[in-house]
Amino acid sequence: MSTETSQEVTITKAPATGIVLTDVAATKVAALLTQEGRDDLSLRVAVQPGGCSGLRYQLYFDDRTLDGDTITEFGGVKVVTDKMSTPYLTGAAIDFVDTIEKQGFTIDNPNAEGSCACGDSFN
Repeated sequence: MSTETSQEVTITKAPATGIVLTDVAATKVAALLTQEGRDDLSLRVAVQPGGCSGLRYQLYFDDRTLDGDTITEFGGVKVVTDKMSTPYLTGAAIDFVDTIEKQGFTIDNPNAEGSCACGDSFN
């Protein structure tokens, strides 16, 4: 009897229709969900008006599915974007950094023409 415990997820580029969650970010999201004891939540990524550059990102756990949502799965983690946010996030990559200077999720968005100094909003 052979048991495989290796789980490999390789993402080389963002799909044309959505966003990418890197392996590091997917692992962090999965750990947070495990810590909360919830397997019914998805990571919702949204774009909202606000911030010093005009638009800002929102990342939060959500148990809802809305009409027009785009759902993509990365290593068992579901990432959901609403139909209004999807065009702003096409090709964006979400990563998780953990350094001495910074800890948290980052978004590399090729659609952003500019961003504010704090990195929380874009235009």
